[in-house]
Amino acid sequence: MTPPLQTPTPATGGRRALVLALMALVFTLMLPAAGLALSLFAIFIAIRDLRLLNRERRGIGMATGAVVLSSLAFVLGIVTTGFQLYFSDELTAYNECRKGAGTVAAQQDCSEQLMRAFEQKMGVAWPQGVPAPA
Repeated sequence: MTPPLQTPTPATGGRRALVLALMALVFTLMLPAAGLALSLFAIFIAIRDLRLLNRERRGIGMATGAVVLSSLAFVLGIVTTGFQLYFSDELTAYNECRKGAGTVAAQQDCSEQLMRAFEQKMGVAWPQGVPAPA
């Protein structure tokens, strides 16, 4: 019988997990699906670091921050991915309209079409204080 594998505590003290969590947050804002995957990876690494640091009675501040940040990135990724999936037809039509819009007036027309499409799909009027996408 072989002895169990002893995993050494990372010398980084949770910094690697914190960097991954920050990267996941940035990726979530740019590419929600990629940020979602990276945030899951960051959560697993942060929890692993947290357990190892806790076992050796070392500081767990960075690993705890990484768990919080990566969880935030995960929730934000789910929300933005869901938004993109739900409004995929409207967003595709808006992007196609913007490609063909050569003037400022045509671009504003595309924004108004998007607002009307959102209103129609959601069943509520576009809020007065919220500007149209540009």
